[in-house]
Amino acid sequence: MTRERICNLRGHVVLVVFCKNLVSDENTITAQAPMSNNSLSFPKQVRQDAVVSDGQFILVVSQVKGNFEFTSFSLDASLNHESAYAEIAVFGIVSFLDFRDLKAYRKDVSDFKPDFLFHLGAYTDLEFCEDHPDDTYATNTMAVENAVYISNELNIPLLYISTAGIFDGKKDLYDDWDIPNPLGVYARSKYMGERFVIENAYRYLVCRAGWMMGGGPSKDKKFIQKLMKQLKEGRKELFIVDDKDGTPTYTHDFAKNVKLLLENEMWGLYNLVCGGQTSRLEVARELISILHLERKIKITPVDSGYFKDIYYAERPLSERLINRKLNLRNLNIMRDWKVAMREYLRDYYANYI
Repeated sequence: MTRERICNLRGHVVLVVFCKNLVSDENTITAQAPMSNNSLSFPKQVRQDAVVSDGQFILVVSQVKGNFEFTSFSLDASLNHESAYAEIAVFGIVSFLDFRDLKAYRKDVSDFKPDFLFHLGAYTDLEFCEDHPDDTYATNTMAVENAVYISNELNIPLLYISTAGIFDGKKDLYDDWDIPNPLGVYARSKYMGERFVIENAYRYLVCRAGWMMGGGPSKDKKFIQKLMKQLKEGRKELFIVDDKDGTPTYTHDFAKNVKLLLENEMWGLYNLVCGGQTSRLEVARELISILHLERKIKITPVDSGYFKDIYYAERPLSERLINRKLNLRNLNIMRDWKVAMREYLRDYYANYI
């Protein structure tokens, strides 16, 4: 597959994403994803003035002079938080720090003198967040506050990725101006990060994503990959919840729309999801249809209680978003979720099953 160049932004960009168990030797760096045993090694590409030290979090910054090539790979990796950091490393320098440490975070970013700060790192496993609230708030909320302090001090724009999961699900769908009511630790941690950015950052983009799909088998840890993995393992029956509604978000489309907002300097809060409203059950049925497996695979609807021992953190019944603000600004280039999912399966899962 060809790497798709999503946008060129003039200047230097700091991307802050998340990993753990960093091991560094003379020539290579090995990073382990936060919620799995996946790890990858990649060559060191460090500027002379960069500070490299072992830690729990990864800071990836661009060393490209003049243009920053922001590809779908980098956004896929950052949003899924279970990523192949080697593919981000093509952009240049890598340095390590715990971004919950304001002093260390400030020094590394300030020394690099970036033109943008993309703070993308977070815990996204809802059950982990429920079981580790202090760690979650420190990582998902207070580290975002650090990013706001730094971006304000340097007078540079901040990009923060929020989630449709901050709503309580009592409405069928939510626009950009609906008031969130988060249900659990993860949702509260993300919402409070969102609020701090909106209330304190000088220039910012807060982009709310829905049910993410992107990155393919090696990176995607979300719903699509879970279904595809079961099919690859030979499952003939899929048990799918019939009481959860939402809006898929393809990382390629998401990156392109973020690019458009950055280029037009349209700062603010935006819902950023694919078109169309759907459910977990409909997504599963569409996937089976795209793969032409209707006669081979049985889909059995169940309620969320069927998975309560695995997914015990509270989730809203509806996470459906509408891109009202993007539409009003004539900047909505997100495609229908069915079109995006068909492309995703074609480009990432050919010959997978």
